[in-house]
Amino acid sequence: MRGPELSRRALLTLAAAGASAVVFAPAARAEKVLLIEVGGTPEAVAVNSGTGFAYVSDPSSGTVVVLDSRSGTVGAVIPVGGEPAGLAVDTVTNRVFVTNPPAGTVLVIDGLTNEVISVMPAGPGASSVDVDEQANRIYAVSDVTGILAVLDGVGCRLLKLVPGPTSSLSSIAVDGDRQLAHCTSPRTDSLEIFDIGAEKFTDGVKVGKSPAGVTVHHGSGTVFVANSAIHHLSVVDASAGREKATVLLRSESSAVAIHQGTNTVYANGGPNGIARIDGVTNSLTGDLSLGVNPGAVAIDQHLNAVYVADPLRGRVFLIKDF
Repeated sequence: MRGPELSRRALLTLAAAGASAVVFAPAARAEKVLLIEVGGTPEAVAVNSGTGFAYVSDPSSGTVVVLDSRSGTVGAVIPVGGEPAGLAVDTVTNRVFVTNPPAGTVLVIDGLTNEVISVMPAGPGASSVDVDEQANRIYAVSDVTGILAVLDGVGCRLLKLVPGPTSSLSSIAVDGDRQLAHCTSPRTDSLEIFDIGAEKFTDGVKVGKSPAGVTVHHGSGTVFVANSAIHHLSVVDASAGREKATVLLRSESSAVAIHQGTNTVYANGGPNGIARIDGVTNSLTGDLSLGVNPGAVAIDQHLNAVYVADPLRGRVFLIKDF
């Protein structure tokens, strides 16, 4: 959703609070923008950078659509039933994990055959999911109960349900190297940190209003949080347990993704498009207008291609070299 343009007073307030920029970056260009018709209402996108396939959940049809990053075409449509929402990919096992919130389950898709091979219980309302590829563990959180589920990605079974510190956890990003899982809580405007080794929540960091999407840079451990009710992106130092910077965007942002190699962050907080942020300097470096109110954002790490969902028109943008 779009909010009103920021007033001069709001801009000055954000600047005083530590926003990294109050002068917006100029419009940027991309080498190529492909428009892929997928139908329905695409909700989440996840990419297997090893195989070059992307996966798009569509709760309106109960399917997961497979896209080919190289050709920009639909490769398959996988019927999964229910209302598929969050997605995550394990590039080591070539498995895709998709949540079905009404059933409180996580479905497992074989990335080679595009078939559902298992369904795991994950607690009521499980909606967002991420993967620790090093340990073959899957983590899912619920935005209606605040429960975090720990799942075995190889044996396809539920290991543990952990009550969260708040009643709603909307998104999760796993840092396997540091054994941490970062969960956004829109009801408390915080980033809740889960210690994987201790199997408990250990810290909460105040961020912007109604945090939604979250991603982590694996090299530095820096966490980026998209705030859906304020025009800035929160940058969190998880080791210090604090918000260390904010990046002023043109609109609220609900989705964020990062290219690990270049530490470049992409968020759906541009002018009817996406914003590009330097993850080292925490500065806005470009806006790419797509002419739509964008949804989910995901990245092919090998091709440096950005996927952006357009849920209102049943399309997905494939943007190369932005």
